[in-house]
Amino acid sequence: MIISLALYLAIFLPFAATGLLAALDRWPNARDAVSVVTALVSFGLALTVLRGFLGGDGGSFSLLEVMPGLPIVFGVEPLGMVFALLASGLWIVVAIYAIGYMRANEESHQTRFAICFALAIGGALGIAFAGNLFTLFIFYEALTLSTYPLVAHKQTPEARAGARIYLTILLTTSIGFFLPAIIWVWTAAGTLDFFPGGILEGRVDPAVAPLLLALFAYGIGKAALMPFHRWLPAAMVAPTPVSALLHAVAVVKAGVFTLLKVGVYIFGIGYLSHTGASLWLAWVAAASLIISAVIALTKDDLKARLAYSTVSQLAYVTLGVALANQMGIIGGTMQMVMHAMAKITLFMCAGAIYVTTHKTRVSELTGLGRQMPFTFTAFLIASVSIIGLPPLGGAWSKWFLLMGAADAGQTVLIGVLALGSLLSVFYLLPVAGKALFLPPRGANTLVAGDAVIAGISEAPLLCLLPICATALGCVALFFFGNELYAFLLRIPLLAVAREAAP
Repeated sequence: MIISLALYLAIFLPFAATGLLAALDRWPNARDAVSVVTALVSFGLALTVLRGFLGGDGGSFSLLEVMPGLPIVFGVEPLGMVFALLASGLWIVVAIYAIGYMRANEESHQTRFAICFALAIGGALGIAFAGNLFTLFIFYEALTLSTYPLVAHKQTPEARAGARIYLTILLTTSIGFFLPAIIWVWTAAGTLDFFPGGILEGRVDPAVAPLLLALFAYGIGKAALMPFHRWLPAAMVAPTPVSALLHAVAVVKAGVFTLLKVGVYIFGIGYLSHTGASLWLAWVAAASLIISAVIALTKDDLKARLAYSTVSQLAYVTLGVALANQMGIIGGTMQMVMHAMAKITLFMCAGAIYVTTHKTRVSELTGLGRQMPFTFTAFLIASVSIIGLPPLGGAWSKWFLLMGAADAGQTVLIGVLALGSLLSVFYLLPVAGKALFLPPRGANTLVAGDAVIAGISEAPLLCLLPICATALGCVALFFFGNELYAFLLRIPLLAVAREAAP
């Protein structure tokens, strides 16, 4: 009972907090304090749910039944638990960072920003704990709609155009592909429940299974699989805390998380493996991984480079699902976690650089590391984690994905994974390397940093502390990789006996 209550509160507390945030519009200090406290409490509730799950009480509840056999229901399983902890935990970091960033840039409509941010995290937690595809779809759409105002936050023509692309692609893919895929599953299986080993074995002809998987893969547009990826670079017009939300905390992680859930609990890894239904997806993911990495190399705008890096790194997760084996799923889930910690660091660094120098292009950053050593050292640490080198967390996700490709007998895909890491060396390391180890080029004048001390002028403390925390998180994830691996072994990949669907 207590765990079910904690589960309920974890999902709906962010929604409930929006009313208080709106009421505190005239008192920004109190409003921002509520944002941070709500994030802390949500994370605490998620930890309570985790303790219950580890103790054998996962907790679940049904909100209402829309029609017979189609409830809005929530429950706990290992994949969802990981995503919930990721989203709620990083919300704390971004909530603190956003205070420093938004105030330093004197951004308008900060209350609206805080409200939409809370709605987005509530949507992400609803996705994490969704007990069936119907519930997941409702919160998936809620996440899209709540983040649209965040992308359009600046209200410039460029921001509005980027937000239109964002909304159009995500709604078109979800309504045009994702929803028909859900209806197909309902018609074939008679249920939309997530079930260990999947629900489609013996109910969907293996000959058409690749088509159904394609509807899911392209319908889940938040996974940013090419060619439905343009919304992600377009959304870079948003303030940096929004970029961190999109790339690390909620939106893209909701996409790849949904792909993982569909692969494990709807199709079933065994079904995908013995039918070969996901083989085509492995090659599409491989192409997306390499092409987007090459595009990232050509981008001088720092946020655009990081955006295409995200497209590439998300493809690693999709590839893990497509490998249809245990190592692929573990590697893909680890990639979701490791990439979140590293990419939120990179985007917060980009925001700190902008706050302090108003510079946005990679070519303008040469030598700035001498004035902003903490920011660029954190950027370097996160970059090495993205590349996949020890002792950073990203080493584990890349390792298990390589093992998954080896288990599947896909030698070429091993090469693709290695090439992707090599390309990330070339588009990430020069950013921190030139800033830290080359002399300044021209007059790199700081415009908005804190007081200069011994030639060092960093972003405001509320920006800098979250950056340092997540950079250290990249290191910690390497040393706690075994604990995460042991938890992911709980993901039920084998089919178990179930009653026949009606």
